[in-house]
Amino acid sequence: MMTAMKRLFALFALLLICALLAPPAAIFARAETPRYAVAADTNVWFYSSEDEAAKLFLLPETYYVRVLYKDDVYTAVEYLVNDAPYRKIMGYCRTDALTFVEFIPLRPYLKRQITVSYTLPGAGSLDGAFSSIERTFVYYGKRYENGQLYFYVLEGETFGFIPAEEELEFELNDDFLDLPAGPAEGAGTAAQEAVPPVLQVVLILAVCAVAIVIAVLVLRGKAPRKHAGEDF
Repeated sequence: MMTAMKRLFALFALLLICALLAPPAAIFARAETPRYAVAADTNVWFYSSEDEAAKLFLLPETYYVRVLYKDDVYTAVEYLVNDAPYRKIMGYCRTDALTFVEFIPLRPYLKRQITVSYTLPGAGSLDGAFSSIERTFVYYGKRYENGQLYFYVLEGETFGFIPAEEELEFELNDDFLDLPAGPAEGAGTAAQEAVPPVLQVVLILAVCAVAIVIAVLVLRGKAPRKHAGEDF
């Protein structure tokens, strides 16, 4: 009875070791962690398609896009969030123009609204006639066309360009400037980075299989020895 208990305890210990060796949930969850890239200078274009002729606007310097899919030439990205009056926009950036980071920035997007006043011609001196109107837009970025500065903006559900007289001033990010040379915090150990998660799982399952085989052999015990004079 005591021997059987010892064998059961050995089996339990081996199974416990397998459970402890199982990969943490974080390994599988890492694929779900959003990745960001920063427009580190003033020349990072946001494209409507994977075409050099599809330049839409220049991203605000030091602000980020969320990476959807990274390819050799273009990276699929999204900018801003769906939080009225702001609206997420999806498109592309050139991969070599982005600076990819391994952390989640505290302030990834420039959330900025601008109010523009338009003067109405022919208002005259009629009482109650509007001489100007004001419109408020969500700012996304800028571009120059034939020497004229334009802002790419959103009003309600409509995207478009409005002419501007001067550049928009805003606070710059600096969280990407002093990145450590090693793996980013929370990115996993060096061993986890060196070994792909799938291979980690295969190795762990192999260890568990060996442990179960050993446990079975322990429970079966050694075959009884034949005494002298017994028939084979």
